[in-house]
Parts: sequence; structure tokens; C-alpha cells
Amino acid sequence: MKVLTRRRVVATLLAFGGLLVLAVAAALVAGPSALGVGEVVSALRGDAAGPAADIVLRVRLPRVLLGAGVGAALAVAGVLFQALLRNPLADPFVLGVSGGAALGGIAVLSLGAGLGLGYAAVPPAAFAGALLATLLLYAAAGARGRLSPTQLLLTGVVFNAFASAAIVFLASLAGLTEGASLFLWLMGSLSAVRADVAGWLAGFLVVGVGAALWLARSLDLLTLGGDAAVQLGVNVERDQRVLLLATSVMVGAAVAAAGLVGFVGLIVPHLLRLIVGPDHRLLVPAAALGGATFLVLCDTLARMLPGGRELPVGAITAVVGGPLFLWLLRQGTGRAIAP
Repeated sequence: MKVLTRRRVVATLLAFGGLLVLAVAAALVAGPSALGVGEVVSALRGDAAGPAADIVLRVRLPRVLLGAGVGAALAVAGVLFQALLRNPLADPFVLGVSGGAALGGIAVLSLGAGLGLGYAAVPPAAFAGALLATLLLYAAAGARGRLSPTQLLLTGVVFNAFASAAIVFLASLAGLTEGASLFLWLMGSLSAVRADVAGWLAGFLVVGVGAALWLARSLDLLTLGGDAAVQLGVNVERDQRVLLLATSVMVGAAVAAAGLVGFVGLIVPHLLRLIVGPDHRLLVPAAALGGATFLVLCDTLARMLPGGRELPVGAITAVVGGPLFLWLLRQGTGRAIAP
């Protein structure tokens, strides 16, 4: 394993930051109404007005920023799950944690009006759903916090099936028209940007990434197993609680903002672990930048269908992530990971 030096950290993060800047630039230029680079730059500088400026500032830029935040949150959550469960197949979507967050959000959207709850209650409800799903998953993992690949998948399948059934039931109570909009949200989309939810996402992302960086050394040691981590001086119970909370708030905020966007937390951490190594002091910030870049690019592809049509970004990530997930299973990489 390469020694982690300050120079290597700076160079790696600058490289991934540059990729993110390029992805954002491409997302602002590309779309049903193609814009020139000069038009985008003028709009960002405030030197232009008219349709081009409206498209950049009111449509594309908020959507790009939302996609970057959602991608970063899901990728870092995937890193934390894989370290806590010592399994590279761990992912918020596969494990049912995203489904739990969606169930909490749908409960508010479907039943909140009768209880006097508005859309502002969706992020806290999604966080509560993600936290409950995470606690159930970790309880199933047992005292050592580890699931075999088969148990991991079965637990996720069972909880996803339960969450899907509950979501269908709640959506049917909401009425056919509202139910249709709920199902579109569940497919994973960045088309509807809400400033209040984006604020929740930004705050929870800062909290989650900050906690992960604070406990980066503990994450490295937890991949050795709970017993080994205790012997090396880690307060396992405290650190696991903090990391589970951090994961839950990030997943809950991401689902509240964009619905069920799958496989980001599987693809990005797996690829980055191969590129930058397993040291979480570098892996966590690299995953945040890589997840942001990946989802911005996926959403750009989703907006470029002929005829001005658009796919949910969750469909793009599933097309990419599904085959990778099957490949990981075939290669037997569901074994415990180690630093």
C-alpha cells in the first residue's frame, strides 16, 4: 500500500476536483437547448440576460449542484457502509437503507397534509427512515457488525420488498394523481429542485463527510474487525454509532432531494478503492468528489435524449451499476475488505 503523504492527497484531490469542474461545465453546456461556452460563462458572470441566462441560472445550475450533492452523499455513505460491514457489496440502495428513507419521505408526502406537515418535514422523515433501516441492518449483522454476502443480499431484498409494499400502499392512499408523481420521484430524478431540500442536503453532507474524516483512522481499523479494532484502541461502540448516524443523515437527505438513485454508493467506492487505495483519509474526500462527478455526468446523459425527452437519472445509474454488481458477485468480491 502506498504511503499517504500530503503531496499525494493534494494531487489526488486536485485531479478529482478538476474532473468535477469539467463535468459541471459539460452539464451546463449540454442539454435539449445547446448553449455555447461563451453564453454559459456570460450567464455565470451576470453579463447576459434572456433565455440563455435563465436556462443556465434557473434550470441547469441548481440541478447540477443538486446532482453533485446527492452523488457525493451517496458515494460517501457507500464508503462508510462498506467499512462498517467489511463488504464491498454494501450500498445504501442494495441494503434497503435508501428504501427506508423513501418510505419515511413517502409517509409524509402521502399522509402529512392531514397531520399538518408540509414538504419541509420530508428530509427529517427520510432521515428517520434511513436510520431505522440502518439500525435493523446492523442488528441483523450481529455483535461483530459483519454480514456474509448472502446474508447481506437477503437482508436488503427482504427490507426492500417490505418498503416497496408499504410505499405502494401509502401512494394508493394519496390518490391516483399524486401517486403517479410519487412513483416518478421513487425512480430517482433531479428534475425538481427545491431550495429547502437542497439546504438540508448541503448541511447533512457537511456533517456526514466531517464525521467520516474525523473517524477516518477508526474506519481503517474497523475493516480489520471489531475485536482487532478494540485491541488497537478504537472505541468501537461510539464510533459505530457516530458513523451510522452520519450515513443515515446523508442517505435520508439524498433520497429526500432526488428519490431512489441506486448504485452510486457501490460503483464509486469500489472503483476509487482500486485507484487511490483503502486509506479512508483519502478515500472519503475522493469518494465525495467522484460521486458528485459521476452523478452529474449521468444526469447530463439523462437530459440528452432526442426530442427533448428525459430519463430519470436513477435509470442511468442502474444501467451502469447493475452489470457491475453482477460482476462483483461473479468475481467473489463479496468477501470482507481489509486495509
